[in-house]
Order: sequence, then C-alpha cells, then structure tokens
Amino acid sequence: MELILKQDVQNVGFKDDVVTVKNGYGRNFLIPQGFAHLATSSAKKVLAENLKQRAHKEAKVVGDAQVLAEALKAIEIKITAKAGGEKLFGSITNIDIANVLAKGGQVIDRKFITSGIVKRTGKYTASVRLHRDVIIELPYEIVAE
Repeated sequence: MELILKQDVQNVGFKDDVVTVKNGYGRNFLIPQGFAHLATSSAKKVLAENLKQRAHKEAKVVGDAQVLAEALKAIEIKITAKAGGEKLFGSITNIDIANVLAKGGQVIDRKFITSGIVKRTGKYTASVRLHRDVIIELPYEIVAE
C-alpha cells in the first residue's frame, strides 16, 4: 500500500514522503491517526507541485539547522549521575541529554535525540537529527557524583 505521510513517522519516513507499508499498518494505524493519506495519482501530482514550491524555503531551513549543528558541536556535555564504581544507579537516556542541552540554551526535542540507554560511566555519542538532511553525532560524558 502506497501512502503519503502528513508528518514525520519514526522508522517509516518523513513528511511528504511516498512510502510503501503493509496494508494493515496503513489502514489500521497511519490513516486513522492522521499520519498519512492514500497516494493516488492525483495526490502524487499535488505533492510534486507543493514540493517544487517549497524547495527554496527548504534551503533556508537546512541552513538554520547547520548553524544549530555547529553551535551544538561547541557545547561540551557532562552528565553527572549517582554511581557505584563504574555502574550507574539508574540510567541515562535521551531525556537527560535533552535536559542538559536545554540548560545550555539549546532546546532540542527528545524524540530527535538517539542515544540508547547508558548504564555505565564513560564517553558516549548521541545522534541528533536537526533536519532530515542534517544529522550530527554529539559526544557526551557521564561522570559519577
């Protein structure tokens, strides 16, 4: 089943992408939730026209995302957590990284940060998606209190 996404859907695609998904996933989840609509030939033509008109605006958005990426790379992230030796009491997730970035003045939504669950002290990297074309690797360090 071919669908046109109305918004970004994790592990499926980005807004205005034409994606092929299984029939049940499309009919029972994506369309009723308002995440997508059917990709008929007329809908594809309308989408192509909209994408042409939006192309120059997209260049500015990508430029802004790259400026933000450079600002994020300049920030040194150290997260302190309670630990017994190397092992943490609890874990560090993308929510904690988003909170540290917010304290540093860069507000990034936690769903755009991919780091996994970390349960030990040390140096790690998180992937931050600022735009579909701008994805950066953000190094961070976890230290014991």
